[in-house]
Amino acid sequence: MPHRLIPAQPVEASTDLDASPGLFSRRGLSWRAAAGLAAAVGAAPLLAGSPADAAEAAWGPKHAKVCQHKHRCEKHRKHTCRHKHRCKHRHHKRPTTQTPAPAPTPTPTPVATPTPTPTSPDPSPPPPVPGDDPDFVASPLPTAWSLHLGNRFSYGVTPGLHQSMREAGSPDAWFERQLDPASVADTDTDAMQGWWVSIDADHTTIAQRDKDGIEGGWSAMANYARWCLLRRISSQRQVLEVMTEFWENHLHVPVHDDGVWTYRAAYGKLLRSHALGRFDQMLVAAITHPAMGISLDNASSTKRAPNENLGRELLELHTVGRGNFTEDDVKSSARILTGYRVDMWRTWNATYNETSHWIGPVQVMGFAHANSVPDGRPVAEAYLTYLAHHPLTAARIARKLAVRFVSDQPSEQLVAELAQVYLASGTAIDPVLRALVAHPDFRSAARLKVRTPTDDVVATYRALGAQVVRPTASSSAANAILWQADSIGQSPFSWGRPDGQPQDNRSWSSATRVLASFQFHYQVSGRWWPKQDVVYRAPIDWVPTPGMRFDALVDHLCRQLLGTPAPARLVQAACQATQTTADAAITATHPIVGWKMPMLLTTLLDSPDHLHR
Repeated sequence: MPHRLIPAQPVEASTDLDASPGLFSRRGLSWRAAAGLAAAVGAAPLLAGSPADAAEAAWGPKHAKVCQHKHRCEKHRKHTCRHKHRCKHRHHKRPTTQTPAPAPTPTPTPVATPTPTPTSPDPSPPPPVPGDDPDFVASPLPTAWSLHLGNRFSYGVTPGLHQSMREAGSPDAWFERQLDPASVADTDTDAMQGWWVSIDADHTTIAQRDKDGIEGGWSAMANYARWCLLRRISSQRQVLEVMTEFWENHLHVPVHDDGVWTYRAAYGKLLRSHALGRFDQMLVAAITHPAMGISLDNASSTKRAPNENLGRELLELHTVGRGNFTEDDVKSSARILTGYRVDMWRTWNATYNETSHWIGPVQVMGFAHANSVPDGRPVAEAYLTYLAHHPLTAARIARKLAVRFVSDQPSEQLVAELAQVYLASGTAIDPVLRALVAHPDFRSAARLKVRTPTDDVVATYRALGAQVVRPTASSSAANAILWQADSIGQSPFSWGRPDGQPQDNRSWSSATRVLASFQFHYQVSGRWWPKQDVVYRAPIDWVPTPGMRFDALVDHLCRQLLGTPAPARLVQAACQATQTTADAAITATHPIVGWKMPMLLTTLLDSPDHLHR
């Protein structure tokens, strides 16, 4: 059984690469771990945890008694000493200015029935098209800004992505173009839909294939997850892929929920079609979709026995948030949603059954309706639209966007400004993304987010330039990639709870996860697994000029894989991991080309530079 990661305590280690020269000896240490440790001696504290605490853990208690390391207190700037690891100031942190939280939004007062559908403001003029940046267009490497923007709104900056930004004229122009995915050609990625029948099949076909033993429901769900991973690797519409994943986690339907396999791929494609549109329209479509109804038991809810699961999670997870509604609100929410049925385990047909809809007055927070006719769909649409436009929903979505794209603890000012844009634009998503990218908090948040397991898998394939082709067997790369994600800790949309997988750093910074990533990087860098239906670069292809110095090769590889010149710490780590001197000439017969290239590539991929985005 592959290991399944659960959120765990963060690993801590020293930030000094030369802390212990013997640490990198191969004696008692596998080759698979050596590169990871060499690159990541400083990685774990950057993934999560205090550098001071990490240093103490690495040096040990004996060192503290004789420590002569120079130290300046982060809080009391006049204090300096030469006993850093026993100084009473060592745990002090630099004070930060706290922005006062805005006053809580009062619960809206109930209004007379029926509640009208909120209207959108007059459409604003389109945003100005960003101008060309000649200096950027001429740059062979990403700039700090383009690297940050690309890492947050793509699955990894590659030479190809940098070229796309240059062709657009600037990083901002690229981002604006990405917000209109229909304008970006993506022929090769679109062709992947034909790789698995169930991606485009209707519920009847999927159910019949399961019944006939051709493709089981669990297999259809695995194939959908594979399709999503491969799209993220190759798609030219990177912002669309990133936002589709965001909304599939926010309006989460676990792929392994009983029965959802008949509709789950269609549900994912539905959210994809709304990912850069309007949240009110997305919410109506998602909550009334058969996959959501099956997952949260609304598909079997009736007027005699309304099931409250979807009515509750709609309020708690998808819109206003916990603590902002009552149990009576949950009951009315469930009653409004009755009528959306699925004939489970027989025909799997989804219908609206008027005889199952609960009739009578309903009130949820500020929404009230007579609900007096058997066809309750207009009531449900008005109710869901009301929730989508609620200020508490705006704040909740703004915070989730900020946590995913800025930092684990976004400022209240950022959240409030994004929520204001969301409401002012009638729940349109692209204005909120523009406001987020333009905000100073975003621009100063580079390298503050840890890649999730699926982020890591996709970014690694992109960095190595591995070309996955149509699968011909169960061991093909297009199939094996799902097992690789699962081995690190999480495959797409397999989080079992309805709240979607966590997006904070701590959840994905455990020692178990880090070591699993090291193992994965080594396997793919060595071209050992998967081997079938995938094209890797040969070791010699990574060497642009045979005979070049080793430190120059490391710099070249950093530019290719990480988008930046090699920092001294990575050159030193590469030298230690491969036992190669910086001035060594790397010829076609050198051990680096012969058998050490996987170790070298792994060292760079195991570094914080790759494990962060």
